Amino acid sequence: MDKWKASRFYQICCRYIFPLILLLYPLRHIHWGLDLWDTGYNYANFRYMGLEHMDSMWLFSTYLANAVGHFLTLLPGGHTLLFMNLYTGLFTSLLAVLSYQFLTKRAKLPAGIVFVGELAAVSLCFCPTALLYNYLTYVLFLSGVLFLYEGLSQDKSRYLVLAGMMLGTNVFVRFSNLPEAAMIVGVWAYAVICRKSRKKVLQETGFCMLGYIGAALAWLGFLSLRYGLSNYVEGIKRLFAMTETATDYKASSMLYRMFSEYIENLYWVNRILCFAVPGLILCMVLPKSLQWVKRAACGVFAASAALWLYTRKDAQGNSSFCDLRFDEYSSMQKPATLFLLLTLFLCLVRVFGKKTEKKEKLLAGLIFLSVLLTSIGSNNGLFTSFNNLFLAAPYVLWNIYRLCKSRTEWKIPLALPLKALAVMFTAVFLFQSLGFGAKFVFAEATGVKSTAASAENNAVLKGIRMSEERARWLTEISAYVSEKELKGREVILYGYIPSLSFYLEMPSAFNPWSDLASYSVSSMETAMQEVKKELTEGKVPPVVILDKDCAATGDTPPAQPTISDPKLAMIIQFLKDYNYEETFSNDKFALYEMKQ
Repeated sequence: MDKWKASRFYQICCRYIFPLILLLYPLRHIHWGLDLWDTGYNYANFRYMGLEHMDSMWLFSTYLANAVGHFLTLLPGGHTLLFMNLYTGLFTSLLAVLSYQFLTKRAKLPAGIVFVGELAAVSLCFCPTALLYNYLTYVLFLSGVLFLYEGLSQDKSRYLVLAGMMLGTNVFVRFSNLPEAAMIVGVWAYAVICRKSRKKVLQETGFCMLGYIGAALAWLGFLSLRYGLSNYVEGIKRLFAMTETATDYKASSMLYRMFSEYIENLYWVNRILCFAVPGLILCMVLPKSLQWVKRAACGVFAASAALWLYTRKDAQGNSSFCDLRFDEYSSMQKPATLFLLLTLFLCLVRVFGKKTEKKEKLLAGLIFLSVLLTSIGSNNGLFTSFNNLFLAAPYVLWNIYRLCKSRTEWKIPLALPLKALAVMFTAVFLFQSLGFGAKFVFAEATGVKSTAASAENNAVLKGIRMSEERARWLTEISAYVSEKELKGREVILYGYIPSLSFYLEMPSAFNPWSDLASYSVSSMETAMQEVKKELTEGKVPPVVILDKDCAATGDTPPAQPTISDPKLAMIIQFLKDYNYEETFSNDKFALYEMKQ
């Protein structure tokens, strides 16, 4: 092993090949799949950024993500899905490469292990890269963590100021990043570890706060000058009011979901550990001279645990723990959750370990905080933490490597069974993660099932592979939009089809995803009144596109369960009041225009 690490080829891999792979690997699926939800919705907000076509709550609560996204749309090919996937995918590349460089050069972790960990971290990034309010959040959060590490480990105040600036700026990437201010706990914990004076702790805290508050005030001042302070405050007030209808965004709901998922998955931890019991008994009973028997037996018990995990079935006959359908979340959700639990456990062990070096305690503590805080501010539970394991995954794999390399089994009988289970779980985790990364592409909160066709007549979707059904939907409606020269016309969308705004190059009249619970009925009423006012002033009437399940045909209203939706009822009434008629429909969409 030492000869391999010292070889010229390995050094070339560490310096050039591994970073290059990590740069390119996140771009492997940029031409796969068509998502009608998040992907096109975010790209539409980027392309048509501003209060004219966006909801003020969304504009201001994710301002920097929208601003950076808008800049990307101005780059060559920025009006197409393929190039936007490329540009936004580079943020994941940045996360992987930056983490790799830090962990290998500053934290001195083995490059091969870090590389494998980064591959696993990228593979678990289920979230579309179009959601820049997530990936830009991770970039700034990672930068803040790295600056904290450098500032505390080297005792350099300027890095602490920069760390505060990164986290303060992050509030304007996504307002719910406010809890990241809790990273200051890392400063205080490290002060206890190093037994720093109260004066020193206050100084370090002050430097962090200076950067945080300074950055926050600078961005607030910029937004106030550009949009007016009252508009910004009103948008953020609506963000807090959103929890009345979208209760899963309440802080209590987020915390409950996060901890309940951890507690629920302790079921698997307990049962996996049961396979260590017979190995422990053998290690205690057999003499040291039969060490090979102990190892073989523990290996068999660990393999039995893996077999049990894969063959355990639920009531529907599917695997309870994980399966081989890598285009679905079920292939990685539970292994990734257990990996998070293992991360938190190992970080605490290293922080409180008497023999752990101070710098590693600092790194372990910062990783512990980042794993916990990443899940707060989102209604996706632990999935957001799955998406941000760029420091955690390599660090945990390194700790498992160190555990397996140690000779503790000669003194501690339990060490050998635990090593065997650690190797087993690592193998399962990496296999499921990399398999998921190879197959999964997000489409309406599930995975893409087919990439056999494309919509050839749509310039925005050029080069994108999708299912034959979706290709037919988009080909048909794109042909009609081109024939009637509707590109550039404002559109009202409803029925979970917000991506059409970007795909058809039609800016939204207000919020392209108005059917979300986070967009209140009162907000939509206000927006609809503004549309009606503009019509009286002679503005070109907007086109209306509904999902076929929501659509009305002529004077026939939709089915009663659908019309009970007050937002849809508003749109249907608008169609009737302003003499709209259905001018196009296919299996998925219905398009309405005002009669001439």
